[in-house]
Amino acid sequence: MSTPHARPERRRGSDATPPVRMRERWLLLARVAWILVAALALGLFLIGIPAEFTLLHVPCPTATCPTGQLSLSDQHALKGLGLSVDFFAAYSVAMDILFAAVCTVVALLIFWRRSDDRMGLLVSLAMLTFGTATFVFTMQALAARYPVWETPTSFLHFVGAASFGLFLYLFPDGRFVPRWTRWVALVWIAWQLPRYFFPEWYLNPSPYTWHALINTVVWLGAFGTAIYSQGYRYRRTASSAQRQQIKWVVFGISAALTVFVGISLLLGILARVFTSPGALLAYLVGNTLIGYLAMLLIPTSIGFAVLRYHLFDIDLIINRTLVYVTLTVLLAVVYEGTIVVLQNVFRVLTGQESQVAVVASTLVIAAMFEPLRRHIQGFVDRRFYRRKYDAAKTLEAFSAELRHETDLDALSNDLVEVVRETMQPAHVSVWLRPVSEPRARTQ
Repeated sequence: MSTPHARPERRRGSDATPPVRMRERWLLLARVAWILVAALALGLFLIGIPAEFTLLHVPCPTATCPTGQLSLSDQHALKGLGLSVDFFAAYSVAMDILFAAVCTVVALLIFWRRSDDRMGLLVSLAMLTFGTATFVFTMQALAARYPVWETPTSFLHFVGAASFGLFLYLFPDGRFVPRWTRWVALVWIAWQLPRYFFPEWYLNPSPYTWHALINTVVWLGAFGTAIYSQGYRYRRTASSAQRQQIKWVVFGISAALTVFVGISLLLGILARVFTSPGALLAYLVGNTLIGYLAMLLIPTSIGFAVLRYHLFDIDLIINRTLVYVTLTVLLAVVYEGTIVVLQNVFRVLTGQESQVAVVASTLVIAAMFEPLRRHIQGFVDRRFYRRKYDAAKTLEAFSAELRHETDLDALSNDLVEVVRETMQPAHVSVWLRPVSEPRARTQ
């Protein structure tokens, strides 16, 4: 059985595509620069922990507090929940430390294993600065409490944003694909400079200004171009191993952002429905806990992709995620809808609500779970994994036929058809070893 000839390496690289190595002199300089930036980032993060804890006790001076501080009304609501400001400050600092620790561990592992190529250095630098400076509040608090540290913290913020943006354009082989994306990345990085080094010009209290409009266009253009670059790379130039790496990164980032944005939207709705203590409790559980844990998918998935451990499990993870997220949403909608309908029925018939509605809804969900899961699994397999789904169905049918077919010629023809449908080779042939004459047995 023969297969089609492999495409040229420039069109579809082999799995052994080597990383982009650096010359010894530049590699040494890059490693020294990485160590200096890492030392600065970790040092300022550790210094900023007490500053963050202290600043979180101070009420936010504005109605909205984007920095993570609580307003004066929120602090009163916190006391209404039986919690102290000390608890909130310790809780917030602990979440920042957890996120920074995970990103730092991933960065150090990548630097230890892949510091001999420039992509490994870039990814590890992006993870380290993203976890210690860009995402968490610690260094912002340090700069707010001690203005002398404002310039180095702004520098680390910029390095984190620029390196993470370059990572989206260059991953996984360290090359701009297509080549014109390098100019988009350059414009996007240059646009970040005023944000971190000239904040008085960059930040404007009104969102309806020319600068805010241009900023939105630049961000959407850069993010959209990065997505296009990864899609183009996946379809045109990536090897099979690189495609698995791209899947890991895209899955981790998209899942984290989906959960984080979804939590933020839900909290905005709950803030209008519930009173201040209830909305604050939702913020503590949702945004601070679930949101941070979801964002940990980013360094975790990038670590798996770069270190290339268990790369091929990602297809199963994506498949199960699509199935069980859809199943959870549908069951939650059915559960809530059934409770509302049954409670209204009981209210009309008896004049009061009944716990029977909850029990009946639970039984309905239990009965629906397995059939609904099978239907969703079949839909996901047919829609997103059609080739594997068709191959599996073909092999199942051939296995069933083997139990009843005894004609060797018919089996050979069926085997050729199965191989052609599942593997789609250029040519298929079957060779049967001739049966040797049986040896005479001596009595």
